Amino acid sequence: MKFNNIHFTKKSLMTAFLLLSFIGVTETATASYLYQDLQEQQESYKQYQGKIVDSETNKPLVFATLSIENTNISTVSNTEGEFSLKVPNDMAQGNVMISFLGYETKSIPLNQLQEDKNKIALETSYTELSEVNIAAPKDAKALVQETLLRKGDNYFDDPTLMTAFYRETIKKRRKNVSLSEAVVNIYKSPYNTDRRDALQLYKARKSTDYSKLDTLAIKLQGGPFNTLFVDMIKYPQYIFTEETFEDYDFSFENSTKVNNRLIFVINFKQKEYITDPLYQGKLYIDPDNKILTSAIYTLNITNREKASKMFVRKKPANANVWPTNIAYRVDYRERNGKWYYGYSNVQLEFKINWDKRLFNSVYSMTCEMAITDWEKNIDGTTPRFKDRIKSSIILEDEAVGFSDPDFWGEYNIIEPEKSIESAIKKIQRQLRRAKSKDDGTSLGM
Repeated sequence: MKFNNIHFTKKSLMTAFLLLSFIGVTETATASYLYQDLQEQQESYKQYQGKIVDSETNKPLVFATLSIENTNISTVSNTEGEFSLKVPNDMAQGNVMISFLGYETKSIPLNQLQEDKNKIALETSYTELSEVNIAAPKDAKALVQETLLRKGDNYFDDPTLMTAFYRETIKKRRKNVSLSEAVVNIYKSPYNTDRRDALQLYKARKSTDYSKLDTLAIKLQGGPFNTLFVDMIKYPQYIFTEETFEDYDFSFENSTKVNNRLIFVINFKQKEYITDPLYQGKLYIDPDNKILTSAIYTLNITNREKASKMFVRKKPANANVWPTNIAYRVDYRERNGKWYYGYSNVQLEFKINWDKRLFNSVYSMTCEMAITDWEKNIDGTTPRFKDRIKSSIILEDEAVGFSDPDFWGEYNIIEPEKSIESAIKKIQRQLRRAKSKDDGTSLGM
């Protein structure tokens, strides 16, 4: 695999990270006030915050979807079940729909929600065994093949302009060391074509604490493309091709429900005699309409040398790097009988084994993207090539520093986890102290 120009094999997704030595680098994150003009904007929206939980166990529901009924506005809950939803004032009398795989969908009038501390409990959706037995197809593999072939019938067949929120984080063990966020415009081409989607960066910000990175600067290459290409329906070639489809075994596991429709869970796993790193996981398919609603899967990293070559572009000569976990998720949403890409995430965990060092370094990288609004792109307009995000982008290098808390304005985001919030606040304090010190030095000159 050649990362400079982002060439791919048919057996790997694009996710890749850079591992670069930066001993002696003095770069620090700097605060930017590029978007202070937000103060001139009048608030035309209302924000609701809260938490989605299981009604019986009270456990948080991760990546639950919240959407305003009869609109394209939506967001998802974070890994702690917390959400933040911004709604235009003219929709204040609408309803918010909350859905989660395996749970009954709930509709709540917005005028019944508070601005914060909302706690929304969803009830488990049970499926009768008799219903499953009657509806069950006979061949899991055939069901997957037909679902992929019928993407033109069930998914968006018009050019669409989507607004998305994207976040990527890097941790050293449990400590956040880098965070980048962006609002991205996605010029989504119809699912029944092979044309790639075009991306345009609208807003971006970052925060990096290099002091926790020892002698390494770790950067993720590809930015939002890492999550976009997890859209299995639009880009099946990164998982299933005519050649690789026969390398997998497919089997039925059980059934569940999403948005009150019966969904079959299909396991897929590479055949035992296949030695190349392929994928294994679960596909959630509506068997009646042949619709993929979700997919959760991982890369087989048993052969860690081959897996490492798929992801590491550059590393120090005195270090061995290998992934310990590579996981993917994609969720689809439905509007007016058509489905579309709604959310995806990628998680990478890896170890660095240094020569002549007793302990390994452990890092994890996570990137996620959620569609927060969309509209039909009737005339099929796309941005000029010079205005598009390149698939080789390193978002951290493109983004500015963290600025005021109203940076995103009316745009919906994925609520940050508490660990991310505390990391941002800590780094901001460090920046203020550094700025104060610099100002004092300049005054004494």
